[in-house]
Amino acid sequence: MTLFKIKDAYPHYKEEIFDGKDLKKFDVYTDTTNEKIGTVYDALIDENGYFRYFVIDTGFWVFGKKVLLPVGRAQMDYANQRVYALGLTKNQAEALPEYTDNMTVDYDYEERVRAGYRTSKSAKTNYNRDNYKYENEPELYLTQAQNHGTIKLYEERLIAEKQRQKAGTVSVGKTVEVRTEQASVPIEKERVVVERMTPTGERPVNPGEANFREGEVARVDVYEETADIRKQAFVTEEVNVRKEVERDTITAQEKLRREKLNVKTDGEPTIKDKR
Repeated sequence: MTLFKIKDAYPHYKEEIFDGKDLKKFDVYTDTTNEKIGTVYDALIDENGYFRYFVIDTGFWVFGKKVLLPVGRAQMDYANQRVYALGLTKNQAEALPEYTDNMTVDYDYEERVRAGYRTSKSAKTNYNRDNYKYENEPELYLTQAQNHGTIKLYEERLIAEKQRQKAGTVSVGKTVEVRTEQASVPIEKERVVVERMTPTGERPVNPGEANFREGEVARVDVYEETADIRKQAFVTEEVNVRKEVERDTITAQEKLRREKLNVKTDGEPTIKDKR
């Protein structure tokens, strides 16, 4: 079973578990003589999130030695920020294996710790490293309500939130494109054609019929068309700029932990589970 330091398992353990109190500042006393024997240096939690040991810095009581105290042998006093080590004696603490920060707490080391706390009533039976469970020894690892007060059970949940952030800017503008084109338009011009014809035969003019005079004798208006080619602007396309919201669902998968309450009984007491 892998053990973790409390801050590695619960980075905000002070607020989440101990109502803002720092467990590492709790003093440790014996429950028999009410003698201060050190302070809580740390706590160890198993991979399922259960408290298993308090790391006790014994200070001058056992020459600064750090030892492990199973949670079943601890009684919490949150009001006075104290932990009482139930039945722990100085000789017993001196016989416990020393704990250091950089060590690996494996089965063999835990067996040495458990041997220091086992009594004839809680003597080890036929357990080994392959089948040992902390539940096998409730005297060492079962947290009693009268010793720990209110116990908070936690579970992890996935919190899905979204954040709005600027992804970029789209700028729409216009440029002027110049090209040369040709346009043709047909035009008409009038011209005057004066035709002279010689009569086929000469005939005399009756007296008084001839009208000899000078000046204008005929008027013909002559017209012509001229090309009127000019530029004029027309609307060829309308551009409507707007934003559209595309919706998508992001799915994430995580492994979540949940604490369960284990209730052990001795005998056949009546238990009511009130929620």
